[in-house]
Amino acid sequence: MTPSFELDQDHLDLRTWVHDFAAEVVRPAAAEWDEREEFPWPVVEEAAKVGLYSVDFIVTQALDETGLGFPITMEELFWGDAGIGLSIVGTSLAAAGVRANGTDEQVAEWIPAMYGAPGDLKLGAFCSSEPDAGSDVGAMRTRATYDEAGDEWVLNGTKTWATNGGIADVHVVTAVVDPELRTRGQASFVVPPGTKGLSQGQKFHKHGIRASHTAEVVLDQVRVPGRCLLGGKEKLDARLARAREGASSKAGSNASMATFERTRPAVGAQAIGIARAAYEVALDYARTREQFGKPIIENQAIAFSLADMATSIEASRLLVWRAAWMARQGKRFEQAEGSMSKLFAGETAVRVTGQAMQILGGNGFTREYPVERMARDARIYTIFEGTSEIQRLVIARSISGAPIR
Repeated sequence: MTPSFELDQDHLDLRTWVHDFAAEVVRPAAAEWDEREEFPWPVVEEAAKVGLYSVDFIVTQALDETGLGFPITMEELFWGDAGIGLSIVGTSLAAAGVRANGTDEQVAEWIPAMYGAPGDLKLGAFCSSEPDAGSDVGAMRTRATYDEAGDEWVLNGTKTWATNGGIADVHVVTAVVDPELRTRGQASFVVPPGTKGLSQGQKFHKHGIRASHTAEVVLDQVRVPGRCLLGGKEKLDARLARAREGASSKAGSNASMATFERTRPAVGAQAIGIARAAYEVALDYARTREQFGKPIIENQAIAFSLADMATSIEASRLLVWRAAWMARQGKRFEQAEGSMSKLFAGETAVRVTGQAMQILGGNGFTREYPVERMARDARIYTIFEGTSEIQRLVIARSISGAPIR
């Protein structure tokens, strides 16, 4: 299949639909939920009513042969607001974890359980990072021990930075099953609703994306049935045996990394949405704001800044769409194209929102204008789901073949 980024009518309709929801429902609520720093249940409920927060929507976009459905959705939704946007799509990371590592039966059972239905919303949470294991997933300490007598896995440890952590109905947890194998000795587990021993730890009060719930998840003698091991025990035992024999690791064999590889282009699209929103505010402001008797956009310094912003946004979108298309076609990221897209889009969001604040001057530093919030929201995109430094490390290793550290 030859890539084409000319959107068909279905994509154009999708973009219009999500954009209208973002403009009419998300944006009017953005400032309130940012101030409240609470999960925006009423807004997510509205997303469920229109079908945006649903299993059917996720499945439809996953089946899109171009791979562009998710990036288009993310950009428009996060154009509305990043905190609320992440509240709506946060469950999809847990769903991606099940899809990347689970069997068909597990996908059919657990992904619907993460979404529920209008009037009976459910949430999912993906729990990977730990207090001492963020970028260094090999330092993970959460343990999963198999109890053969009861065919149960026993999980103990603490996860951090978990979107929807503690308030989710279904938690997807990565844990170490063989410490000697480090990252290759990890696996993913589903923790069903109401499982004893799982509790919410500290809820984080964040610089940005404040409407999105982020917290620690504490696992204290959490027992889950054997069927909750994603992929099943036979597959895990075979993988561990190959690892102990020294076989080369296959791309995506690590449970956390398999999830992140699927989601990085979509995260890049989120960053584009924030950047585009800030750019549009700055462009409109520059056209109408007058200083020294003329609109400030007639000043070359302002015009050139806007030109750079527009160019970076377009370049980011092309990188993200290419990576999303490659992933959907099953093509390997030989040069870490997924990491490239997330790196460039995340850096663009931080730079563009900063430039937008500068163009608005003192107004940009106040909460009367949305670019202040957008700048705070953008900052996380050089940090979560792989910092910019980690993305550069992945890219450098891919293009050089050298064991760069």
